[in-house]
Amino acid sequence: MNYILALDQGTSSSRSILFDARGQVVAMAQQEFAQIYPQPGWVEHDPMVIWQTQLDTARQVLAKAGIDAKAVRALGITNQRETTVVWSRVTGLPIYNAIVWQDRRAEPACATLRAQGKAGQIQIKTGLRVDAYFSGTKLQWILDNVPGARQQTAQGDLLFGTVDSWLVWQLTGGCDAQTRAQAVHTTDVSNASRTMLFNVHDNQWDPDLLNVMGIPANLLPKVKPSSALFGQVQPALLGAAIPIGGIAGDQQSALFGQACFQPGMVKNTYGTGCFMLMHTGSKFQTSTNGLITSSAAQVTTQPEYVLEGSVFVAGAAVQWLRDGLHAFPRSTDVQALAESVPDSGGVMVVPAFTGLGAPYWKPEARGSITGLTRGSTLAHIARATLESIAFQSAALLQAMQRDATLAGTVAVTELRVDGGACVNNLLMQFQADLLGIPVIRPVVTETTALGAAYLAGLSTGVFNGLDELSAQWRVERRFEPHESPRWAAEQMARWDHAVRQTVLD
Repeated sequence: MNYILALDQGTSSSRSILFDARGQVVAMAQQEFAQIYPQPGWVEHDPMVIWQTQLDTARQVLAKAGIDAKAVRALGITNQRETTVVWSRVTGLPIYNAIVWQDRRAEPACATLRAQGKAGQIQIKTGLRVDAYFSGTKLQWILDNVPGARQQTAQGDLLFGTVDSWLVWQLTGGCDAQTRAQAVHTTDVSNASRTMLFNVHDNQWDPDLLNVMGIPANLLPKVKPSSALFGQVQPALLGAAIPIGGIAGDQQSALFGQACFQPGMVKNTYGTGCFMLMHTGSKFQTSTNGLITSSAAQVTTQPEYVLEGSVFVAGAAVQWLRDGLHAFPRSTDVQALAESVPDSGGVMVVPAFTGLGAPYWKPEARGSITGLTRGSTLAHIARATLESIAFQSAALLQAMQRDATLAGTVAVTELRVDGGACVNNLLMQFQADLLGIPVIRPVVTETTALGAAYLAGLSTGVFNGLDELSAQWRVERRFEPHESPRWAAEQMARWDHAVRQTVLD
């Protein structure tokens, strides 16, 4: 049997999942790790803890499955994107904590770029908005604020990478002084495209953008397609020299794991937030509807693209019901409470706890509950909170449809879903009713890790091509829309009205 080991390095935990050649989960291990909040708006991780927890789970999953590492044909990596690590190639140690994608300390640098009129140039070359979310200004902050960092960079002693680069460097030798010279410094196009430093048209680091942000090129990893041979795991770590055959940022990896290989195919991940991606093929387009463009996970050197929109608060709104309002003891209880009423009774919840993301981009928005009457109950609020996840996702898909129409892309005919909240049948049915298209939940919902496994398996000969992967994708449940387009339009009009009320003049 051929096995593939996927390392899924996330914001709050490190996971390892072992897949067989049919894309089925054999075993899984997971470890959570600490979040570091030095001051308001700052979020950090200890890179050494990221590495150690990821290595530990890889060893645990092999032991749990009773599989010798020699039976593992390939290893794939998927990771939290934009999180920034800088380390010494000499000592192998980070010079500062990893600055997490959620961190906002680089906003002053972004404001400077916008004031200099650089936003248009950056969006044209990278597909991204100028925002502290992305890695470039995080890296700039480390170089400018860690004592000696600029001097070390000038001497060629420092390396930059997103979390995938850090893990590859460690896996290929960087964790040990005797093997450090063999360590590989690399990344893939999907992670590189989230830095604000990478030209997605030619798949190269952009000299003009590096100059604008004061980033020396000698810091940067070599960029490869997402399915490629990135190096080999040092045998002492897992017991065999396993080829590292695939890397992709978590959301592009989930799109790949959902077998969304053709233009117009869309997936939505329902987690703490929601991340919706549409594959647009080889056609780059700058969104006019509040979305961003990134590189898709690529199996060749030919550039391919995605449109992406992010909902800041989705599953986190259910956690708020649980922890803030004490509506129920477990998040999974929300469906039963919501189903105890036939509808939301006119109540609308807009969970803009940290502002509104795409397609609105309203950081000043604040959460609201509207439509309350004397008859409103906690059950109505619970149902409206669940529905808010679907409303926000519907607004994203409508924005994607408008962009796709302008670009002449094929219309969206279905939405493939994954993430923890996709198990909620009430939410998935409401989503289908709002969108007017089927919502499809696959048998294997660990699509982020599965995408990394697929990419690694393609480069090492476990899989023959995309057609084989498409054939492996299986439907667990299909939610067909039951309501009319007129009903859906009325619901979205109610939602838009509620959103307008969250933005204070």
